[in-house]
Amino acid sequence: MVREEILTALGDGTAVSGEELSRRLGVSRTAVWKAVDALRREGYGIDARTGQGYRLVSTPDLLTETEIRRFLGKTEIVGRTLACFSEIDSTNTYLKGLEQGADGTVAVADCQTAGRGRMGRNFQSPRGKGIYLSALLRPDLPPERLLPVTAMAGVAVCDAVERRCGVRPGLKWPNDPVLGGRKLCGILTEVSLEGESGRVQSLVIGIGINVSQGEGDFSPEVAPMATSLVRELGRPVSRPALSAALIEELDRLYAALRSGDVSAYLAACRRDCVTLGRRVQLLSPEGKETAEAVGLDEQFGLVVRYEDGKQRTVRAGEVSVRGLYGYTDEAEGDA
Repeated sequence: MVREEILTALGDGTAVSGEELSRRLGVSRTAVWKAVDALRREGYGIDARTGQGYRLVSTPDLLTETEIRRFLGKTEIVGRTLACFSEIDSTNTYLKGLEQGADGTVAVADCQTAGRGRMGRNFQSPRGKGIYLSALLRPDLPPERLLPVTAMAGVAVCDAVERRCGVRPGLKWPNDPVLGGRKLCGILTEVSLEGESGRVQSLVIGIGINVSQGEGDFSPEVAPMATSLVRELGRPVSRPALSAALIEELDRLYAALRSGDVSAYLAACRRDCVTLGRRVQLLSPEGKETAEAVGLDEQFGLVVRYEDGKQRTVRAGEVSVRGLYGYTDEAEGDA
């Protein structure tokens, strides 16, 4: 408790004397010194100068509740309960196992040993390199009202990155944020329904953002199509600050989902979707088809047009955009 209170007192960067900290916190000067020493061992840069006191000069890039809440503003539901882990198998799996987990509970991990992506793929989650965050929601809504949530989560990531990093990613349909033509983030949404009634029991939104990975941090099969914020921006990015922004954006998403007014998210999706205007491959169990992506419908489905002029809306399956990730299309040599 003393540690957190000292960080709060020093949070604005001004110097505070040990005597003043002792008075404010109602503890001895020795307790203040011990707490400062513990914070320094954790990586906090705290100067101590005679006649001036203690001053916080740097903070570690830690995904702890203390650090995330330093940046987190007031939220209505999402983030009121925050669980932080140095290592976990999967934040999505953890939240899905919380039968009595509170609405809005967020799990954040520094490392995942069994991160999961769409279509049963693994999601690479190296220690200290990314943000691996999931939110548990319990919306009192029919399942059909949740159809837009995957695309809305992509918009939430773009909003958070833009706020904290000053650059806005694009979106590869349905929900992959991309920078520099490469994938920046993975999103996995999972819904649990009650067997008899079909009512929604829980919705888990899992988000993994590549923050400081270099090319060598990605496996050979992923490296050609993946990137990180640091690679694209050329400067450090605070993971706790970005995590806080993401929690705030998920809280806004949840409010929009409950109200039924998702028009702002649809407009953002249509604006940011880099899939539109491109030739795409539609991958399904029946094989591959090619078409042009021409728009998004009111339910965030991808509208495609074939060479004969016919159109249809894609709501399931995998859509691959030629050249978007920089790999070569063998048929056309497109990069």
